Amino acid sequence: MRKALEARAVHGLDKVDFGATSNADADLTGQAMRYAAALARGAADPTKLYDVYTVPRPSPDLKAGLANALRAGDLTGWFASLAPQDANYKKLSDAYLRLLRAPAQSVAEIPVMGEAIKPGAVDPRIPAIARELAILDYVTPEDAQGDRYTPKLITAVRQMQADYGMKPDGIIGSEALAILNMSDVDRSRAIAVSMERLRWLERTPPATRIDVNLAAARLTYWRDGKIVDSRKVIVGEPDTETPQLGSPIFRLVANPTWTVPRSIQEKEIVNKGSGYLKANNMVWKDGWIVQQPGPKNSLGLVKFDMQNDHAIYLHDTPAKPLFAMVQRQRSHGCVRVEDALGFAEMLAKDEGVLDEWHTARASGRETFVKLPGQIPVRMLYQTVLFDGADEPIVRNDPYGWDDRIGAALGFKAGKALRVQSGAVDVGP
Repeated sequence: MRKALEARAVHGLDKVDFGATSNADADLTGQAMRYAAALARGAADPTKLYDVYTVPRPSPDLKAGLANALRAGDLTGWFASLAPQDANYKKLSDAYLRLLRAPAQSVAEIPVMGEAIKPGAVDPRIPAIARELAILDYVTPEDAQGDRYTPKLITAVRQMQADYGMKPDGIIGSEALAILNMSDVDRSRAIAVSMERLRWLERTPPATRIDVNLAAARLTYWRDGKIVDSRKVIVGEPDTETPQLGSPIFRLVANPTWTVPRSIQEKEIVNKGSGYLKANNMVWKDGWIVQQPGPKNSLGLVKFDMQNDHAIYLHDTPAKPLFAMVQRQRSHGCVRVEDALGFAEMLAKDEGVLDEWHTARASGRETFVKLPGQIPVRMLYQTVLFDGADEPIVRNDPYGWDDRIGAALGFKAGKALRVQSGAVDVGP
């Protein structure tokens, strides 16, 4: 058991104390159970860290497992079997161990020295700056070449400055470099947090499902164990975060109406007058503002109805330009899907209800098409993704949700890469 605990850095748990107070059997058993639980379900309980967390979690019988491992004389093997076995977890583990063994950085990766870098300047820091901009999705890797501050990089820096609440002047000073500079300590913390989030998840998720990464604002559609589609989404802004839900889609809604929630109604619509309601095809109905079907409807032309108690669902949107933005945390909490009609067509075809869907769309009225089988949806939050060479890259933490997990794993507060977006329309 001590050998297994000494090697717990392989799971990013080296800062967590599972220690026993003595060598008494009860203390040692408690230590083993705490470590086993951390590997099997996570060192922290997401339902206690977040107001809402309903993504399905594993629940193995650890007492029976410990007894069997002791009988078999293979405690180390049992501990190892409890953690996720997938390739991504292994890649995160390898990256964490590499960072742990690397010498500590004595200076920032991109030195904050000399004058600010102005448009058109030549500076030896530009290649490193361009690489970080590519990691954050503001430029492509092909743009990260040379040491001249080019127009493409200037546009990217201005967009980044706007996203992070800075003056978008394109000048790379200490404030912009603070966003771009990430230490090995920051990286290792983010990777350990990412491993912890994977430990929260079922080891064998449904083969057909939809995963939404809220941090990256991307949707991935799995069918029979294979990724068949991936697309951009718009998710909740930092003040109205999309919660981490496990919630299935059970029907498609063609030409949906939208009953405006009280919070949006009172804050953003009720004082705008009848002219605004008429221009946006809205009417009062039983004390609620209801937007009628049509191209101006905030739900667009399709809604993906989901079963949960939080009024969260996927839907279309008339605000198409938002999908071109890098930071797409800009809704009031629901998830807007890029080319939602194309995605609905794909789901309807895969579920064998394409004819019913076409009839519903053509009606022009709000029409419900029930799916023969529910499609599980998981709203996840991962700030570490993988590049083309399968190397982990740390993206931004738009909701600041890494902090509480990092603290639970024994890390000091890290540098937060957080956006300041602001919802740009009244849609959900």
